Amino acid sequence: MGGHPVSATKLLLVLPLVAALGYLALVGLMYFSQRALLYPGAVAAFAPASSAEWGEKVSIATPDGETLHALYSKGEAGKPSVLFFLGNADRVGNYRFLAQALAARGIGLLAISYRGYAGSTGSPTEDGLLTDGLAAYDWLSAQSDGGIVLLGQSLGSGVAVNTAAHRPAAGVILVSAYLSVLSLAQTHYPFLPVAPLIKDPFRSDLRIAKVTQPKLFIHGRRDDIIPLSSGEALYAIAPEPKQMLVHDAYSHNDLWNEGMTGEIIRFVEALSRDDG
Repeated sequence: MGGHPVSATKLLLVLPLVAALGYLALVGLMYFSQRALLYPGAVAAFAPASSAEWGEKVSIATPDGETLHALYSKGEAGKPSVLFFLGNADRVGNYRFLAQALAARGIGLLAISYRGYAGSTGSPTEDGLLTDGLAAYDWLSAQSDGGIVLLGQSLGSGVAVNTAAHRPAAGVILVSAYLSVLSLAQTHYPFLPVAPLIKDPFRSDLRIAKVTQPKLFIHGRRDDIIPLSSGEALYAIAPEPKQMLVHDAYSHNDLWNEGMTGEIIRFVEALSRDDG
């Protein structure tokens, strides 16, 4: 009979080594693929433009040399405009319904495609998206003579928080907001050393204190992507004035309905009345 059986002692030595190597390989895979996971919408950057696109197609230059694709529906003179920062897998062309609902009240809408997303140059990173948010605000402020209300959904909530911390927005609407991407990653991947390896932590928890504008938080109670607890934690540390609306029957991807659109319009119009 050829060969010798592997002893139990050797197995005890080899198996932990194999397990350790497997774990290191998993950590390496997650580290190098984290931006593909965080920015899935960038993968479809060169897909044909949606036939549902609305408004005027505009290009916005960023201070670091990128060009952002955006759709713009101009509001009536003196009326506010909404600056919309989308979720990580979304497209600006999906919001004709919102543009029409706002336009019916004379309110403008600008929705931007982040760097690396459809129609925009560059590659997405946290620093890049935060730069995009400020560039979009500055562009819109030059077009509109009314106040600017920031609307950030999911990933975009972090962009909205940072923009509000650095620009005089009239108000902020945060839909499915998170305490931080870091804390979400720690929740979803508790077996990984997230803190030292994450590239784009989006620490809204460290920025929200500077957001002193009126704030509306909207969240689905059944959200299993950004749990309600994460949004509530950010709400808890946000300065006044603030309010939170929880939709009991909804989760992460089904929040948009006539009810939520109406909540957004009422909040925006209430800000205009207060300014008046």
